[in-house]
Amino acid sequence: MTDTLPRTHEDSGLKRLLRRFTASDRELDAEALEEASVRSGAQKACDCPRGRVATVAGRLTSVRYTPRTNQPTLEAELFDGTGSVTLVFLGRRRIAGIEPGRSLSAEGRLALRDGRKVIFNPFYTLEPTTP
Repeated sequence: MTDTLPRTHEDSGLKRLLRRFTASDRELDAEALEEASVRSGAQKACDCPRGRVATVAGRLTSVRYTPRTNQPTLEAELFDGTGSVTLVFLGRRRIAGIEPGRSLSAEGRLALRDGRKVIFNPFYTLEPTTP
């Protein structure tokens, strides 16, 4: 029979401190985004199933305008720490506030396009920017 000590707050605090020293800035940023996404009540991008309405929250990593002959599109990549979802705004060249580095939450039916998760014309809420 082995004796196991009860887990204490000091143990978890020490593990967090050690993690901050050993993890890269990118890993720490992803973990912070994931925690913020979960706190907001959004689903993790990695867990969102195709064909279902999903609410995701995170930070825009890229925004690009794709001029097409039949219909222009604005595509924004939303990263939540677990994965990415491409938000596609059909018929738009620009949307105020949709810019790289901006935090937002988006809701819509999730589809797959070229193996990537996509939400077309999502409902979105911009998060306040911090100075």
